[in-house]
Amino acid sequence: MTTQTLTPISLRQKEIVKEYLAQLDKHIEDLRNGLAERTQEIRDFADLMHIHPTHLSNTISLVMRKSPCNIYEQKLTDLAKELLLSSNRSIAQIAKQLDFDPSNFTKFFKLYEGVTPKKFREANWALKN
Repeated sequence: MTTQTLTPISLRQKEIVKEYLAQLDKHIEDLRNGLAERTQEIRDFADLMHIHPTHLSNTISLVMRKSPCNIYEQKLTDLAKELLLSSNRSIAQIAKQLDFDPSNFTKFFKLYEGVTPKKFREANWALKN
């Protein structure tokens, strides 16, 4: 039988994750409101937090057992679903708001949701009516 040693999580590591999540939530809110000029990358968050991107990525992965990219992409997918269901704006307009080319947005969305944004919207609107 093998035993896995768990690395204790320090208070500082928890603070880093908390700050990353706060910065990420602010960025997602900026995207929601059309205030972000582009999507941010891990190095952008690290710069805001004055730490090295590798340190930020490693800390988030250790504490949350998910990569920062997975966390970001899940929040971005949730926002995309919200925008698709809460407005009549075109999928291309929503893609642009989220800093995607429309075809790349469709690929991204389908990867995470298993359906295209159009099919997602149609299926959910059909449920409402």
